[in-house]
Order: sequence, then C-alpha cells, then structure tokens
Amino acid sequence: MEILSLKQELENNAYPGRGIVIGCSEDAKYAVVAYFIMGRSGNSRNRVFVTEGEGIRTQAFDPSKLEDPSLIIYAPVRVLGNKTIVTNGDQTDTIYEGMDKQMTFEQTLRSREFEPDAPNYTPRISGIMHLEGGGYNYAMSILKSNNGDPSSCHRYTFAYQNPKAGEGHFIHTYMHDGNPLPSFEGEPKLVSISGDLETFGNMLWGALNEENKVSLFVRYIDIATGKYETKIYNKNQN
Repeated sequence: MEILSLKQELENNAYPGRGIVIGCSEDAKYAVVAYFIMGRSGNSRNRVFVTEGEGIRTQAFDPSKLEDPSLIIYAPVRVLGNKTIVTNGDQTDTIYEGMDKQMTFEQTLRSREFEPDAPNYTPRISGIMHLEGGGYNYAMSILKSNNGDPSSCHRYTFAYQNPKAGEGHFIHTYMHDGNPLPSFEGEPKLVSISGDLETFGNMLWGALNEENKVSLFVRYIDIATGKYETKIYNKNQN
C-alpha cells in the first residue's frame, strides 16, 4: 500500500468531516493520535475542544447559539488504564464502559450503528490504542450504512500490531463534500507521521480547510512510560 502524505490528503479535501489519525512517531518513541472535527452548519461550527480528565470533550463556544446538542456534544477522547479511546461520537462512552467489563473493542461497538442523521447517515469512526510492557498496538473501526441504505449497517474493524516508526492510519467520515455527504470507503489510509507534537499538530491544523475546520486534538504518548503531551487547536477562541 502506498504511503500517503497526510498534508496532501487534507489539503485536497475541503470536507473530510471528522477524522482520526493513529500511528507511531519517526523515532518509534511515541504513540501518536490526532482527532479533528469540521462543520458546515452554524451549530457544528459553534464548538471547541476542552480537556476533561485525561481526555477531552466538545463544548458549545457560544451556549446561547447551541441548537441540537445530540450529535455534536460528546467526549471524543477517554483513557481507560493503558488504553486511549478516540471516536467521533458518544460511542466513546460505549467502548469505555464495555472494555471496563472485559469486552473487546469490536464487541463494544456491536450495540451501535451509524449516526441517525438522514440522509447522510454519518459513519461512526473509532480508534483504540493499547500500550503495555513497552509494546504498542492499535485498532480502528467504522460503522456505516449500506451505501446510504439505513436498513443495513456494515461493520469493519482494522487491527495494527507493532506499528512501524513514522507510519500511521487515517480514517474520516466523508469521502468529500456533497449532498448527501458520501461515507468513507475502503480501509484506513496508510499515512506518514513526521515531526514532534508541535510540528505534526501545526501541519494538520494548517492543512485542514480554513472555512470548515473547527477543532483539533493531538497527543504524543511515550510508549515506554505512558506519559503524554497534548495540544488542542480551536478555531473559536475567547
């Protein structure tokens, strides 16, 4: 599989929607994760990322303008012991609670489907990172409608053991802009990961479409110690 430029993937797509990147730093010292949200409506754009515990949650930037919170206010990132969960919806909590009861990542998502936002039926994308004993692996999932038919849910899980240095995978909700928005197709894209936390984060934030980008979360986790550094970008600033 060809290693793609994450910068080019983002610069050439005005609306990938929400996206998850998980991989390994160039020096093989860090587990890397990034999550971004974009928006076309005023309700979707009226958001910021804020820290909550070891994770983050979305919050209305201007609470007086918040319309329907059901699909836009959630915790995208939560940490359960040596596992970091990242998703594009409230299935973060479903995964957290299920894995806390010894269920597998795939099992936890059996109770969930794509979002009920006809006619888009936005896919639910999720990722899980597991660090243990100096080792690191991760998995990604997408739950999507059957080519726009909500009577059938297609479930895909992709697992990556011992990821290579400087490589990662990128999955996002939409192939590109449109009405209705076309769901992501295929397996997560193999992408290169380079630079430190700030360099990588700045590249991502700069490559996202200026009009549609809303917020970005980036974290580098030391594979040996589990300690992490985080950077959050919000288009809406106080």
